[in-house]
Amino acid sequence: MQNQSQAADKAVPAPKDQHLRELANCIRFLSMDAVEKAKSGHPGMPMGMADIAAVLFSDFMKFDADDPYWFDRDRFVISNGHGSMLLYSLMYLTGYKDMTIEEIQRFRQIDSRTPGHPEYHHAPGIETTTGPLGQGLANSVGFALAERIMNSAFGDDLVDHFTYVFLGDGCTMEGVSHEAISLAGHLKLGRLIAFFDNNSISIDGATSLAESDNQADRFRASNWHVQEIDGHDTDAIRSAIIEARKVTDRPSMISCRTIIGFGFPTKAGTQKAHSDAPGEEEIAGARRILAWSAPPFEIPQPLLDSWRQIGARGRQARMAWADRVKEMPESLRENFERRMKGELPSHWRQAIASAKVELLASEKDLATRQASGIVLNHLFDAIPEMLGGSADLTPSNNTKAKNQVEITPGHYAGSYVHYGVREHGMAAAMNGIALHGGLIPYGGTFLTFSDYCRPSIRLAAMMEIRTIFVMTHDSIGLGEDGPTHQPIEHLSALRAIPRLAVYRPGDPIETAECWEAILDAPRRAALIALSRQPMPFLRRDAGGENLSARGGYILLDAEGGERRLTIMATGSELHLATQARAVLQGEGIPTAVVSMPCRLIFEEQDDDYKRKVLGETRARVAVEAAVQDSWDRYLGLDGRFVGMHEFGASGKIDDVYKKFDITTDAVVRAARTVLRTA
Repeated sequence: MQNQSQAADKAVPAPKDQHLRELANCIRFLSMDAVEKAKSGHPGMPMGMADIAAVLFSDFMKFDADDPYWFDRDRFVISNGHGSMLLYSLMYLTGYKDMTIEEIQRFRQIDSRTPGHPEYHHAPGIETTTGPLGQGLANSVGFALAERIMNSAFGDDLVDHFTYVFLGDGCTMEGVSHEAISLAGHLKLGRLIAFFDNNSISIDGATSLAESDNQADRFRASNWHVQEIDGHDTDAIRSAIIEARKVTDRPSMISCRTIIGFGFPTKAGTQKAHSDAPGEEEIAGARRILAWSAPPFEIPQPLLDSWRQIGARGRQARMAWADRVKEMPESLRENFERRMKGELPSHWRQAIASAKVELLASEKDLATRQASGIVLNHLFDAIPEMLGGSADLTPSNNTKAKNQVEITPGHYAGSYVHYGVREHGMAAAMNGIALHGGLIPYGGTFLTFSDYCRPSIRLAAMMEIRTIFVMTHDSIGLGEDGPTHQPIEHLSALRAIPRLAVYRPGDPIETAECWEAILDAPRRAALIALSRQPMPFLRRDAGGENLSARGGYILLDAEGGERRLTIMATGSELHLATQARAVLQGEGIPTAVVSMPCRLIFEEQDDDYKRKVLGETRARVAVEAAVQDSWDRYLGLDGRFVGMHEFGASGKIDDVYKKFDITTDAVVRAARTVLRTA
């Protein structure tokens, strides 16, 4: 007679290939054991998609576990990153040296290589940080686009790989997925293959609680090749991948009908399998159902040997690839190897110098977005791996260099991408491009729409990758478009993101310097905020030290005695600070103007330098057409702020500044007040 536990056991589909099922079960039991030990995690996805992973890695993935950074490896991304144990299991099983069984046992523990969601750089083999749903899918679009661009530049012998991405219902619900699949379909990225974990279960319960979309039709509508299969039928999985790899003019989506928590006796197919620790009884039932007798965290040696052979299978292909690299013409090989390392051409700084000369030749004021465009003209000629783009704002963002050729569907020899009105998809794809290697992505939109990009900006900063966000129309200075387009809180919000270098240059020369500083930091995400309105030249020095590279510096020092007042500013308000200083100096008040183009970089300077720049006086004024928050650390209790305390208004630029009292007179009044009280 069956006991109660056995009666509750749910039948599982019989395997088409017993060995593949056993390989998949290695993933399942490592995943459930790790989640149970941690008492947290998400076992449902790894157990449900294990059969797909087993087929993909055993028969198709091109990689070598001994060299996780082999450039021509296939990229594997888990967009439903809560299922991170699938990735960690694969890395351990295939023999990545840093992913030991001890790390699997330390899942979700402090300082482990196995955090709750995959984190780039925590262990070689993790291609990107995922967790916010849909990000990995959008990253994979960038990976696939970068592969095609590099292939166009260097040919099939050196760049010829696929990008595979696992995604779940949460990824498809998130808005960024709509932008990503539309862009990928438009660009005909045939080397992108997505596996949809179609298990019909979300955290709350059945997905029908919240959606009625036909995901297969949705992908088809965006020009994807779509197949629908049983995600536990290894023959069907293999056939679908073979078919998808044949498609060259469209990305592919394989909708895999799966059972979440496959093998659990009572939780399989329910929301309880999604993120609950299974419990000892549930795991015991899974061992019985799947005929798995090995103790926790132990893989039977024959199965581990099979997985290690899979991990080593790509070694011969990697060595043959390395030989092909050596056989390249010297100049082409040096260019390829330099780009793989993320190094810039030796002469790239000459482009900055040439841009400064051109800028200084201008006989009129220039918006910093215009100055940035001029700098990019020179940089692109010097750094051919720069990949530009804009979210349908190219003429406004000035992101397209004069010699850049546009990428079009199926044609990837260019270096400029029209991302369309897809700010979030653009930002996430740029992260994928940066992670892929060989290219330096930058893309533009208006600063107020950084809100749409923020999740991707945050992840770029977290991963410490060289993704460059070009944000124009950076203040109320855009004028007539009004408060919906005038960023107010955005600079402070962006400066609050750890590791993100936010630059706001105050004149054309600072703009060139900021670009130099951005490109000089290969492990740092950066955002440059640029003006719509023309700005005067405050500096006329074309050579010498890059003052902006220290984040803040004394633009004009106090004269006529010891400094009594410090005025700090960025961007288009810097000239107001210089005008106010002239008035105050005329009144016999020694006043210094400090330009602060990048707060993060300034904070990295030594204390002596920061004290020298800010001065010893507590009489300080900051002026910026934005909210005060990010200035408080420099103003202290005695300082005064001239800026925005409300949303903007539609009108002529000068009238908008007057309405909100961001003027030279306002700075002078603030200075007089602080001198009386400080």
